[in-house]
Amino acid sequence: MSKGKKIVHQREDCIGCNLCVELAPNNWFMDLSDGKAKLKRSEEKNGLYVAEISEPEVEANLRASQSCPVGIIKVMDENGNELK
Repeated sequence: MSKGKKIVHQREDCIGCNLCVELAPNNWFMDLSDGKAKLKRSEEKNGLYVAEISEPEVEANLRASQSCPVGIIKVMDENGNELK
């Protein structure tokens, strides 16, 4: 995966509130098999799901991150720093 902005999702702790799907539907969907959100185009690494995102997708995913009631969505910059 190239060095760009990324979403990091700690899916195991997802409670299925659906806010990420509502705020950033291009990047999220609900997995009906377990009722948890799933990050599109992601790769699993050590229990975390990581997906690269384009610049236009950053704002919606920052809102999803800030709205997540369990705080398990992080948007990271090219250097691995969390965007707020």
